[in-house]
Amino acid sequence: MPTAIAVTSADLVLAAPDRHTPGAALLHPPEQLDLEAALAEAGALLERHGHLVALVPPWLPRSTVQRLHTVRAILETDRIALLGIDLPPLGTALLVRQLRQLSVCDFSPGIIASAARLLSHYIYAGALLGSVAKLDRVRVPVGLGAHARSWSPSAQFAVMAHPKPHLAKLSGGTQGAHGPRSGVLPAGPEFATHLTFARGQLTSDWVTAELAPAWQVQGVMENPLPAASPGWWGTQKIVEFAAGIPDLSVLYQLVASVRREECRWCGLELIGDRCGFCAAPLTAPPPPTSTARSRP
Repeated sequence: MPTAIAVTSADLVLAAPDRHTPGAALLHPPEQLDLEAALAEAGALLERHGHLVALVPPWLPRSTVQRLHTVRAILETDRIALLGIDLPPLGTALLVRQLRQLSVCDFSPGIIASAARLLSHYIYAGALLGSVAKLDRVRVPVGLGAHARSWSPSAQFAVMAHPKPHLAKLSGGTQGAHGPRSGVLPAGPEFATHLTFARGQLTSDWVTAELAPAWQVQGVMENPLPAASPGWWGTQKIVEFAAGIPDLSVLYQLVASVRREECRWCGLELIGDRCGFCAAPLTAPPPPTSTARSRP
């Protein structure tokens, strides 16, 4: 069986692009499952799949994160990878789907786990927002003018969270069938992508009518808005979007082209500079240099 790719919420599982892509395992949060049942849940996944890779984004509730680490510690296993990838909810769901696609390839569990950091650099995640008054997770300057315009019923802002933070106020002077026309479009990927978007309480076709053509995406898919998205973006008035590489052959070549190493701690294969399972760095830290002076 392929390595299990796990999520903590069912709304982070996007539709499979083909019949070969497996689904994702669901690790229920503490409010839905007690510790004994959570141990049985994780144990059954390990028994069936051998290894388990779970994304643990920093916006998860503290209790959920603590539960995941508790389960891993009690099971005393090095076959569970808890990956702290910092993407918005829809971008996280897109990365999960890419890992699901790769899980059926001939990559070892260590390669799949460490590939998450590599693939995250190729995900373009953002949102169309009706307010930036509570936008504090994206490191972009929000001036007093933008805060003031957020109170306008017709205000709309294009915000990129990843890979490069960007905020642009969309011009509202000319209203078309798709809402306010763009001011400065966020820079898009320079490689072939599909765009996934999800609507909150904002009525606009800007993402499909303007952003998608400007980014020259190869396909567009609508998905229900993840429950965590309004909290992440600071507003219910949102259309979240994420673009990523859809083609499994391209994902495969991207991962396969990176030099493979062996983790010096747990022995698993890895790419990049850190093991996805035990979090050990590829190279040992340099020994501390002594500042004591030798006696003459």
